[in-house]
Amino acid sequence: MARVETSSSRPYHLVIFGASGFTGQFVVEEVARTASEGPKGSLKWAVAGRSKQKLEKVLEQAAGALSKPELRAEVDIIVADVGEPDSLTAMCKQAVIVLNCVGPYRFYGEPVVKACVENGAHHIDISGEPQFLEGMQLNYSSQAAEKGVYIIGSCGFDSIPADMGVLYTRDQFKGTLTAVESFLTVSAGAEGGCIHDGTWQSAIYGFADSQKLQSLRRKFNHKPLPTVGTKLKRRGALFYCNELQQYSVPFMGSDPSVVKRTQRFLAEECQATPVQYGAYAGIGGIGNIIKMLFAGMMFLFLVKFSFGRNLLIKYPEFFSFGMFSKAGPTRKQMEASSFQFTFYGEGYTEEQDTSQEKPSAKIRTRVQGPEAGYVATPIAMVQAALTLLNEAAALPKKGGVYTPGAAFAKTTLVDRLNKHGIQFSVI
Repeated sequence: MARVETSSSRPYHLVIFGASGFTGQFVVEEVARTASEGPKGSLKWAVAGRSKQKLEKVLEQAAGALSKPELRAEVDIIVADVGEPDSLTAMCKQAVIVLNCVGPYRFYGEPVVKACVENGAHHIDISGEPQFLEGMQLNYSSQAAEKGVYIIGSCGFDSIPADMGVLYTRDQFKGTLTAVESFLTVSAGAEGGCIHDGTWQSAIYGFADSQKLQSLRRKFNHKPLPTVGTKLKRRGALFYCNELQQYSVPFMGSDPSVVKRTQRFLAEECQATPVQYGAYAGIGGIGNIIKMLFAGMMFLFLVKFSFGRNLLIKYPEFFSFGMFSKAGPTRKQMEASSFQFTFYGEGYTEEQDTSQEKPSAKIRTRVQGPEAGYVATPIAMVQAALTLLNEAAALPKKGGVYTPGAAFAKTTLVDRLNKHGIQFSVI
């Protein structure tokens, strides 16, 4: 069982690394908001990053936003830098769990994972970068298992709603679930919305390095997962979705790879029936299609060259038609935004013969919540950490590098999320 108690030498349940970054500041607020949900009703936590002054400013900002002036005195500050391994060692030795908010993870993630594994701290991140996530599994899983350390990736909007949503659908289905398709829609208020350009940068480098991801996957030597029921057909690159009543495209994030890794773990370690998965996103009407095609063609051309990548990084608003910005969304924009995943599942009823018949039973579920990047992501990350702290006995028996679904399948994470505004329901 995971070691989750604090001690005199390891005084903090949580250390938020990168607390002064754009996403990190909202994780700080969420931890402060939910501190009473820690073990025995309290949580000992600290913030960490390169600049003491910026960390002090973030605590001051959180104290004002939450009307908790005591935060400035009660929350400790740890100065740590990805470029200084000794500072990471010192930070990890003091933490039960490190909440790592420093991206892009392909550049800054591995030193933190390495320090956590070597120094006995569990690690939770909010990466949506398959190359980083799968690379950490390849390189650190056996070492983490030896140390009893849990490295749990993609615990934000990428990919808790999708990964836990598929498991929720399976658990609600009366019979054997064989396939699920998810459709994501995002809503913004009158002032619109945007995403901070850290996510844009991760996408740029992810596309530029896609060949490396393929060669990394070959190193696992995975056998194909068995297909149970009718093989799930891939939809086109652009199609009109009758379910959403709008045009849709395949979802470009890490959800498909994360869900597949979870299904492989559950099939191999728990002898569960693997669920096939397809992920799509609604993009709206003809006007949005024209914008997306134009932006997509420019992106795919420029991302191939270093000068093109520099242009994309320098002018995110121009090349993404305002979807990404260096400033990120305002609080007002965040308050008016929301997301919704709808899951369409099929499988066998309990009476059906899985070897002879086609699956005939259907189910529809939904996961919906507040603004995805900076409201839902901190909620998901912090609830994942609180689940680890409070329900260590329900996690996989040994440490390792896990997806959210693999780590939290037998916990009450979905119930916890329901109580915090990320709602799972059958429709």
